[in-house]
Amino acid sequence: MNPGFTGSPLDRADRLRNDVEGFNAALNDWRARVLGLDGLDPVVASEGGLKWVSMAEVDVSVELILLGLANGKPHFVPLVEGAGGMARSPAVWRALSMLPAEDAAIYGIARSLIDWHNNHKYCGRCGGSTKLFRAGWGRQCTACDAEHFPRTDPVVIMIAEYEGKALLGRQSAWPTGNYSALAGFLEPGESIEEAVRREIMEEAGISCGAVRYVTSQPWPFGGSQLMIACVADADGDQLTIDYNELEDAMWVTKEEARAALADAPDKRFGAPPPFAIAHTLLRRWVEM
Repeated sequence: MNPGFTGSPLDRADRLRNDVEGFNAALNDWRARVLGLDGLDPVVASEGGLKWVSMAEVDVSVELILLGLANGKPHFVPLVEGAGGMARSPAVWRALSMLPAEDAAIYGIARSLIDWHNNHKYCGRCGGSTKLFRAGWGRQCTACDAEHFPRTDPVVIMIAEYEGKALLGRQSAWPTGNYSALAGFLEPGESIEEAVRREIMEEAGISCGAVRYVTSQPWPFGGSQLMIACVADADGDQLTIDYNELEDAMWVTKEEARAALADAPDKRFGAPPPFAIAHTLLRRWVEM
């Protein structure tokens, strides 16, 4: 199983982003499609995938971001206003559980870009207002002409392993009984391995040695993040939990993880949803 939000079939068409004539031609292509949204949430079509509408169904005042091309057809997303950030409605979780992986990946790109635009309406250099440019893959200051581009924040997400068991934790905001991998942002001047060791020590009081990279995943909520999944070799299993970060943490066996991933009636804990990289990481660890 590939990580969630990966596998978009779109050609990102970088060649059109600085080509004003090419971008305008895409906007006027009768085959062009625009992603249907309900606020910031994806709209699921009757056949189960993302809903796309024609240009004729979009208000001419709406700014459009070029997501890319599929079979030569331009695909856009409207730049809608929204709270964005960490805000996630129950509807988006339901939609993601129904969407094919490729469509979830397309939505992830769209959501990340919309959130970035909504959070960068003013220039970080001079404070002037910014405007969309480069087919929606940048903003330019109207006062000092500074150019700003979407950024991705790296996050480590990891399992500590000790004598055949994996360390998982939970936060109080999660559904009752759900556990997941530990996670945290990389800090300036820090390697992936150093961040993994630091976060496990800070949150659970476990020191670790070797760190093994497993896979990565873009995550479109709370900004645009790149989740870097790893497994770390723990030096021991005595927990010292930081209750400001976690409500609880525990060691689980592979049998217990398999039961959780299978949603077995007698499972010890609830696993992360399939589109979350923690689900992929837990599944990969079980198969190691």
